[in-house]
Amino acid sequence: MATYSLPDLPYDYAALEPHYSAQVLQLHHGKHHAAYVTGANKTLDKLAEARSKGDFAAINLLQKNLAFHLSGHVMHSLLWKNMTPKGGGQPDGELGAAIKEFFGSFDGFKNQVTEAATNIQGSGWGALAWEPLGKRLVVEQVYDHQGNIGNGTVPLLVLDMWEHAYYLQYKTAKGEWIAAFWKLVNWADVADRFGRVRTLDLALEPLGAQRHRVAG
Repeated sequence: MATYSLPDLPYDYAALEPHYSAQVLQLHHGKHHAAYVTGANKTLDKLAEARSKGDFAAINLLQKNLAFHLSGHVMHSLLWKNMTPKGGGQPDGELGAAIKEFFGSFDGFKNQVTEAATNIQGSGWGALAWEPLGKRLVVEQVYDHQGNIGNGTVPLLVLDMWEHAYYLQYKTAKGEWIAAFWKLVNWADVADRFGRVRTLDLALEPLGAQRHRVAG
């Protein structure tokens, strides 16, 4: 059975300085992200053991643990590619046009993400996501790793607001970390994700339309 693994960074630990220090990045990737990978794999093992024994007394805890660790793995895997040493600025092309369509302007979008991230109640993430039913971009607050998101939405750009992401470098100045993040955003990566995710179909059309398409 396939297991999850810690992805390599697309740059070295010092590449994002001065906006993101090598010390923080090494701890964030090598310790925190690695712990989510380990946690997800261990939980899968425990679920397999429960199935073999027919003993699901701990199913609620195991399902929550899997969601927590797997979400942490997914979000961090996105974060590393969402940042780049020569990032920042504004997106152009179809992504830039979509941001203007759904948020009015790039500044409106940036301010909404900034406020969403700043006002996370506890630990969590600010995120730009694609909502496939309405076929629109939305901004979400991801509490811990899981809550306050729309079912079916797919994250494209994520901003980590857990204290382990910034505290050693920025202390309690969350706003400074957010400002630094905007200087690192890899818009080419976000645009690539945006181009691919728009093909997602949740098959929510009427059943009759599905039958007609199959018959045709």
